[in-house]
Amino acid sequence: MRRSLRFDIWLCLLLSFLISFIPVKIAQQIIPQKYEEYNEEHTVADGDIGGVAGEDIFRAQNVEDLLAHETFTIISPGIEYRNKGAGYYNSYYLYAVTLPSGEKVAAAINMESVKTDGEYYSGNSTLPVGKVVYEDLTSSESFISQIEYNEPLTRKDFYIDMLGNGGKISEESYSENTTDIIQVITIIIAFPIIHALGARLGIFPYFWAPKNKQKSEWE
Repeated sequence: MRRSLRFDIWLCLLLSFLISFIPVKIAQQIIPQKYEEYNEEHTVADGDIGGVAGEDIFRAQNVEDLLAHETFTIISPGIEYRNKGAGYYNSYYLYAVTLPSGEKVAAAINMESVKTDGEYYSGNSTLPVGKVVYEDLTSSESFISQIEYNEPLTRKDFYIDMLGNGGKISEESYSENTTDIIQVITIIIAFPIIHALGARLGIFPYFWAPKNKQKSEWE
């Protein structure tokens, strides 16, 4: 059976939606400054975890090298590091990275700090500075099925943090996410207020009539 919302509900939703543009407009004036602060907080210095790896950073060749060094980097051919499988593990997006030895490990990568020597697709990419983080990756079956869709990982008891405090989103996405949240919250708050005012004025029916508006059961 086809059902539709009452007219008063549609009207209150529409009014709430229109009202939500007011805080959104105000937020849009503040967002550029807030994004600058966000951008500074998520910009990683060279040499730090997630930052650009200089010549002084150890180049790991295999898993043994990863475990033997506190920090390191990996040289990956072209963009292979982002084409071998990936998936979300907790709040991190991990890629299957192939070491020069052929071993494969999971890594969270700050793409802004990847440096390519030569052609983008055929040159060598120096990944950001990383460190080993011990985790049981098999605890998430969905993640394992995603990242191993091509080939299995060599080790599943750790991943490499090459993200650090990086991984910032674009200003456009930052603005859209912020304004969407503000708009939804405004609608949620405004809707019951508008409907309650309309009901008090007798324009809309009450959702729950006050006691003084309810008829006595003896009438």
